Amino acid sequence: MTGGPTVAVPVPGPGPDEATARRRFVTVSFLFWLPIGMSIATGVLLFTERGMGLAAIAGFYAVHSLTAAAMELPTGGLSDVIGRRPVLAIAGLLNLTAFTLIGLGAAGWAIALGMGLMGLARALSSGPAEAWYVDTVHAHAGPGADLRTGLARGGSATSAALALGTLLGGGLPWLLGLVPGLAEWLADATGGLVILLSVPALLGALVEVVFVLYVLSALTEPPRPRAGVRGIVGGVPAAIAAGLRLGARDVLIRRILLTASAAGAALAALELLTPGRAAALMGTAESGALVFAGLACAGFLCHALGSQLAPLVARFAGGSERAVLVSLGLVTLGLTLLGLTAHSMSPLATATAVTGYGLVYLGLGAAGPNENDLLHRRVDASGRATALSVQSLSLQLVAAGAGLAAGALPPGRLPWLLAATAVLAAALLWLRRAAPAKPLLRPDRRGHDEPPPENTPPSTPVTAPATGGTAGQFPDTATQETRPHARPS
Repeated sequence: MTGGPTVAVPVPGPGPDEATARRRFVTVSFLFWLPIGMSIATGVLLFTERGMGLAAIAGFYAVHSLTAAAMELPTGGLSDVIGRRPVLAIAGLLNLTAFTLIGLGAAGWAIALGMGLMGLARALSSGPAEAWYVDTVHAHAGPGADLRTGLARGGSATSAALALGTLLGGGLPWLLGLVPGLAEWLADATGGLVILLSVPALLGALVEVVFVLYVLSALTEPPRPRAGVRGIVGGVPAAIAAGLRLGARDVLIRRILLTASAAGAALAALELLTPGRAAALMGTAESGALVFAGLACAGFLCHALGSQLAPLVARFAGGSERAVLVSLGLVTLGLTLLGLTAHSMSPLATATAVTGYGLVYLGLGAAGPNENDLLHRRVDASGRATALSVQSLSLQLVAAGAGLAAGALPPGRLPWLLAATAVLAAALLWLRRAAPAKPLLRPDRRGHDEPPPENTPPSTPVTAPATGGTAGQFPDTATQETRPHARPS
């Protein structure tokens, strides 16, 4: 491109091999999500114990969601300009501060500030780790290297961290409560700042220290051109603008973004409606919360299993696109089962609903790595984190809207079936294979699922148009990938 700021591109150089990069990516994914999982089971209860009403608690979570959504694209562009490692380290430090504020804060402003910092950290983290992994594998083995295995293991690590964190966060206060006098001693020794329910958040802050140290030591990057204030200010908006053009110019990327939106609707329904169903089944809020914690843990494990099975699904289905179609079919089936059993508490209906819950997470877990594989083969290193942020933004915005809609609808089958319809519509988009993106993609950058451009000899590079990107810049018509997701929590 001419006339615009140049996004910093890593200089080729030696780096870790594929196995080492995969192992480091998995470790980073696990360490980042473990503290978040620990906060899931006790978050609302901790705020309630601090004297906050439901309206205030809803406001705290709104601060988190809105901050994450507002900062998705700017922070994705920042990672593409200054590097993956510094952005991830900043995210860890923000989470360290956030968990400390949430664990110790007795005032509403402290909790709100902590939730806002956590939302900012979420936005910062939604692309750099995965972008680092793909950049490293491409640098070591070329753009045709297998990505599904590493992406699948990263998704499994995320889900395992959330599952383990949920169990730790829910069980640790209960176990500590069995120690005679411990709760009173903690409150007296800290002036009431530390209570049993705040222990998971404070333990999460310690995990964040480990996360930051590991990121700084393990995620080595090739040197980038030094980016001053002027370069950052000029480069980030350019990366954001390129990210916003992704869905408009490439059919496959548009499908991926719409699929992320449908996943957001599915997750919003699960997060909003399942706790109430668990409480109604058990008869009390406390026992319902315990059941929901166990169910959430099982869901995360199903997500991890789906991520592990993603490469196998792609092989049997005949490619990543067909694998996404099959996976979204499982999600649609799961949501339909949850909707059909919404008015019954019989053992058969309960077992069917639990099965549907597991199918939703299993399908989302299998879809994610295959979507990511398609996306990463369309966007180059200069815009990879921005592309991931666009996908995460699509998921989060639709999840927020779908959650509000589900809460306004009468309880019962309708909210579940509407979510199932949204996922089914996304699945239908994958019935036809997308045509390969001809501009800017040279034969050495095409993925396994992409045939050579029509009438282009295999040895002839596809020349970029005059207004397109130049080598090392963010292509205008690229297709890339990801996350959960991501909103796995």
